[in-house]
Amino acid sequence: MLAPLASTSPQPDSLWRHLAARTGTLDLPVGAGQLASDLQTEVAIVGAGYSGLAAAYALSRRGVPCVVLDANPVGWGASGRNGGVVSSKFRLSFPFIATHYGLDVAKRMHRLAHEGVRVVESFVDEFAIAGAEFEHTGSLRCAHTERALAACIAEADWVRTSLGDRTMKPLTRAQTEEETGSKGFVGGVLSEDAGTILPLEYVLGIARGLAARGVAIHESTPVVAMERTRGVPGVVLRTPAATVRAKQVIVATNAYSGITQATSAYQRELVPFRSAMIATERLPAALDAKLMTARRSYTETRRMMKWFRRADGRMLFGGRDAFGKEGQNTGFEALRRAMIALFPDLAGVPISFRWSGYVGMTFNALPHVGRSDDATVFCLGYNGAGVAMASLVGQHAAALALGETPDLALLAQDGLRPVPLHSLRAPGVRLVAAWYQFLDAVGV
Repeated sequence: MLAPLASTSPQPDSLWRHLAARTGTLDLPVGAGQLASDLQTEVAIVGAGYSGLAAAYALSRRGVPCVVLDANPVGWGASGRNGGVVSSKFRLSFPFIATHYGLDVAKRMHRLAHEGVRVVESFVDEFAIAGAEFEHTGSLRCAHTERALAACIAEADWVRTSLGDRTMKPLTRAQTEEETGSKGFVGGVLSEDAGTILPLEYVLGIARGLAARGVAIHESTPVVAMERTRGVPGVVLRTPAATVRAKQVIVATNAYSGITQATSAYQRELVPFRSAMIATERLPAALDAKLMTARRSYTETRRMMKWFRRADGRMLFGGRDAFGKEGQNTGFEALRRAMIALFPDLAGVPISFRWSGYVGMTFNALPHVGRSDDATVFCLGYNGAGVAMASLVGQHAAALALGETPDLALLAQDGLRPVPLHSLRAPGVRLVAAWYQFLDAVGV
């Protein structure tokens, strides 16, 4: 079974925490502390990650009273642990979406994907989060076989001709090698509307900006029960020290929904998938000038995809680790071997940081946002691309809570749809991952 998601465990000692501590960001106050007295509000938001804070932002702009509650500090979950990749994509390609759902739906999904990047840009600007170091440098998908490269180029051609999007551009083997410093790829496709960010600085910056505007953000305040009374509108949220009465609730706990029973039903919408990351020590000058000089984010086309980028003069390398549990060292050495296979020059460079966290993966590979009942909205399942999409979807969740109907295309969901045979998710994930590793190994 997957490890239980405990709210008492400290956030891992990631590169992001190291950088935030070095600049003093971690010492700055974020919210209003633990909720100590009962209150009443229009909308209660459970979860102080990107989604929950984006929802609070949208509500505060409309003058709607709201409160944000989290069992842990702001950014404790995926919002403070992820790789800091700001992408304009979904796991499903736009040609696939058009084939199965129609061209109009593909256009709407394409618009949502790029709107997510715009939201990140606007948050960084509006809240003056210079410490997040957002860079709109693009993302390069690196192909490991000629077949994979042909598929990437065909997708870029389709997006250009069918959606009018000219931001995806093929790179040759030589161009890919020159930019990445690796001989492990046959070429790639650059998506220009993407970038990188320091994720913990980003989420803390949003939280501080909202707190300065009067939004109450209560950390160390787990919601242990959500109760409804027949004939009485609204929801009662119980925390260890106080009660919140709200007309509407937004659940934005994503892959960590299992922390308490109050949100455990939303955990069954997902397969939490461990994502592990390593970061080297600062690179010597020669390697610093050779590896990933364009400062983009990079992914590869293998099924068990790895991603890599630069930050703080270091190489970051990450990937899915279906066989490990959070808090264990399983998977880190495998990541290091994979990194050295692509970048042999890094064989002698020590690893300074290693950390992991859960990614919310959904059965249909798309985020879900909708109503679970007449007083509760949920948003979850960003499938590893949550920096931009969660920043956008949280605002749409706020609109739903206010009775509006935003255009969510395939992201809209009416009611909860638990993953089939959810209790078997852990062995199922491992079986699929083992099969994918075999296919990658034989080059299929």
